Amino acid sequence: MPRTDSTADAERRAEFDAFYLATAQRMTGVVYALTGNLADAEDAVQEAYSRAWTRWATLTASGDPTGWIRVVARRIAVGNWRRARNRMRAHFRHGEASPAPAISADHVALVAALRRLSSGRREAIVLFHLCDLTGAEVAAELGISEGALRTRLTRARADLQHHLVETTGADSMTRETAKA
Repeated sequence: MPRTDSTADAERRAEFDAFYLATAQRMTGVVYALTGNLADAEDAVQEAYSRAWTRWATLTASGDPTGWIRVVARRIAVGNWRRARNRMRAHFRHGEASPAPAISADHVALVAALRRLSSGRREAIVLFHLCDLTGAEVAAELGISEGALRTRLTRARADLQHHLVETTGADSMTRETAKA
């Protein structure tokens, strides 16, 4: 009986799974010994096995894939370490980042009001007012006519104003209650 593609795929998966189960723990231990960091070792080994899966037929045709996986996992771990070291060097070379400005109450209220809009109205407001796109550009990006955009913007502005009044009205009542 001839083998079907699905049978061959199932056999290949089973072969890879058995190989993984037999070697992954030891491979993690080896890379851990090289890196000194278990999380980095686990990540590197998983990535190496993931890459091995995509070329499994080639790796098994040329013999035992264990060495290939070990080399790839080591290279991934060393590359990660080098990137982290370079980030730290850059951090020390350039100093601390300037502190982010405090978020104002108005900003919080605006974001909360935008979240209450429907996605279509929110997209129209953000693209038109925050991204400074023209009406034609926004309409093209949203896939609507310019007339539909004008309607959507008018309704979005009215909803936004309503939500902002609710938010600031509730805040002013809270402040008045706190004063009393």
